[in-house]
Amino acid sequence: MPVLPPATGAWREGDPVGGRRFVTLPDPLPLESGAALPDVTVAYESWGTYDGSNAILVLHALTGDSHVVGTTGLGHPTPGWWAGIIGPGLTIDTDRWYVVAPNVLGGCQGTTGPASTAPDGRAWGSRFPRTSVRDQVALEVRLADQLGIGSWAAVLGGSMGGMRAVEWAVTHPERVERLLLLACCAAASADQIAWASPQLAAIREDPNWCGGDYHDRGRGQGPHVGLGVARRIAHATYRTAEELDTRFGRRPQPGEDPYDATAPGRFAVESYLDHHAEKLVHRFDAGSYVALTAAMNGHDVSRGRGTMAEALGRVTARTVVAGSTTDRLYPLAQQEELAELIPGAGPVERIESPYGHDAFLIETRRLAEILSTLLG
Repeated sequence: MPVLPPATGAWREGDPVGGRRFVTLPDPLPLESGAALPDVTVAYESWGTYDGSNAILVLHALTGDSHVVGTTGLGHPTPGWWAGIIGPGLTIDTDRWYVVAPNVLGGCQGTTGPASTAPDGRAWGSRFPRTSVRDQVALEVRLADQLGIGSWAAVLGGSMGGMRAVEWAVTHPERVERLLLLACCAAASADQIAWASPQLAAIREDPNWCGGDYHDRGRGQGPHVGLGVARRIAHATYRTAEELDTRFGRRPQPGEDPYDATAPGRFAVESYLDHHAEKLVHRFDAGSYVALTAAMNGHDVSRGRGTMAEALGRVTARTVVAGSTTDRLYPLAQQEELAELIPGAGPVERIESPYGHDAFLIETRRLAEILSTLLG
């Protein structure tokens, strides 16, 4: 049985949203850089009851968190990002499975990151060490150890979560029985790094970035403009040109005139991107965005392990790889590489969708079919 720490005051026993819990490591976390991060706390949520062999690890994407299912409130700024997938009688049936979803190292929803308090009482800020996807997995290994989970019945991840999932299966094959890789890659491509570059620049060149040391300046003083620009760029890559043209075309935002020479208004698609930027600025830390994006840029599961075939050949888990046919950020060819090189993975499960990269969050009916294949 897992050794569960006490619930925080914001959570009530039996709460259906999962309940955010916290584990603080008893000693520093060694990092790939050679540094060791002290006083590391990891936030996680869980659903179901652990019986010693039924634990599933669910890993979130860049701006996600541990709140996979549930509503807003009780400390959660957003509703769950995989609604309809996890719960009693659902595809990941919590009457059968014990589901654990941690917030990633470097995040800003309870796990130690740049906004967290360092041992000297100040925010880590620019002093937060550079961390990698392997460091993120190392923390999740420590969490599993703390919970008494020796191996996972399944590890599931999409996008950045898929990077961590494949790293789990390569680094600790004996601890992963099943593996689902969604809309992700074996190594970040030049194109993905290129798209990340202007996002990082937008944040770092915001006057309120202050070299990363803005957290102690007071509420509302961070690089919100830069973070908003970064989100606009990113969100455009998450969707497809066809979807944006179909939804918005060249229509102006109601009540605004883009052709007004004195006070030009916005096109509807600009308003849409503004909306997503504003939502993220209110719930996410720019320092975490930078730290996590840098970690994603550095992702390469073959680094120091020979060829990609040799690295992925370490995977022993029963593996399903899936991707969106319209994903322009993590194109299907990257999932095909994973499926080809992971022993026994079989052909890629194709998600036919107009939603591009975000299909792995939206197409829940298709995802349910894919998960049923893996977990059945």
